[in-house]
Amino acid sequence: MERIQFLRGLGLMGLGSLATPVLKACSSGDNVESGTDTSSSSSGTSTSTSGNCSVTSSETAGPFPTKSPSSLVTTNIVSDRTGVAFTININIKNTNASCTTLTGAIVDIWHCDKDGYYSEYGGSGMQSADFTAVHFLRGRQTTNANGKVSFTSVFPGWYSGRATHIHVHVYNASGTSLLVTQIAFPEGSNSAVVLVNASTANGYTKGMSGYTYNGSDNVFSDGVANELSTVTGSIAAGFVLEHSINVAG
Repeated sequence: MERIQFLRGLGLMGLGSLATPVLKACSSGDNVESGTDTSSSSSGTSTSTSGNCSVTSSETAGPFPTKSPSSLVTTNIVSDRTGVAFTININIKNTNASCTTLTGAIVDIWHCDKDGYYSEYGGSGMQSADFTAVHFLRGRQTTNANGKVSFTSVFPGWYSGRATHIHVHVYNASGTSLLVTQIAFPEGSNSAVVLVNASTANGYTKGMSGYTYNGSDNVFSDGVANELSTVTGSIAAGFVLEHSINVAG
């Protein structure tokens, strides 16, 4: 099955179960861009309200979720991947406590490399390149007293059918799943997504030809108001992503 056909099928089905996740794509750029999309989430995501704040939209885990996340406790998830330097900062907030920070939450992230490939999978129609024996760009951390986790990575690339994104799975301190979601990236002529994908010197060879923007992405097209990150930095210095995720902790 072609990736794009699979994606379209999932888009028609709406929110799938974790067993039938949606494919993800990643891409990055240079310069400074903040998350200013004000569109609202509707079908295809799940949003609930507790107190004065809302739980971040839930999404499928994708067809490539981490197989044994507890074995990947690390802040540096680069492994042997190359690309533009990228720091990922995520803040977890508790809607059951008026969106104050949630200490001790377990946070798993994963995303594709600059060429659009995921580790732990491959050798099939979904992903021809076989990376079943490696674990790059996957990691787990526990939130500190400020509800924050940070990861050192490389800016994601992209592939047909998906906008740039990062997958996130949040658990409470006891390991109970609280939320599976995705992080969207700002777009525009001077966005990090555009600038990074023009950086052939760093191995990003696709450019933006054929790229799927948030508005056409089958996961983000219904709105990314609470999934859109802020990305700052430059090609030379690297980029930093800042994002907050609300869970009912």
